[in-house]
Amino acid sequence: MRIAIPVDKQNLEASVNQTFGRTPYFLIYDTETKENVFIDNSAAASQGGAGIKAAQSIVDNKAEAVLTPLCGENAAEVLNAAGIKIYKTVRDASVMDTINAFMEGKLAILEDIHPGFHGQGGK
Repeated sequence: MRIAIPVDKQNLEASVNQTFGRTPYFLIYDTETKENVFIDNSAAASQGGAGIKAAQSIVDNKAEAVLTPLCGENAAEVLNAAGIKIYKTVRDASVMDTINAFMEGKLAILEDIHPGFHGQGGK
């Protein structure tokens, strides 16, 4: 299974980023082969629609699940339409701890989808 995780840095020791649409990078990790690739989140500096653009990038990279602490409703709609499940990460967890928790079935489906941070623009 290919999973996507918003990350601060391009390494497996990085922390999970607290925002989905404005994270600098996504880790795409294959749970079967253990292969991983980091992709730039081109939506991070968008004036608007960052969540939607970031979600489309996840769809384009053929992820089957997203592990994130937060997700806005517009991004969630894109992910749900593509059949991608969204799992809630543990706050302040490292990427590898998050992957291990997912593999052990310890992450719940993210149900608290927020309305988004509309109008806040890029950083």
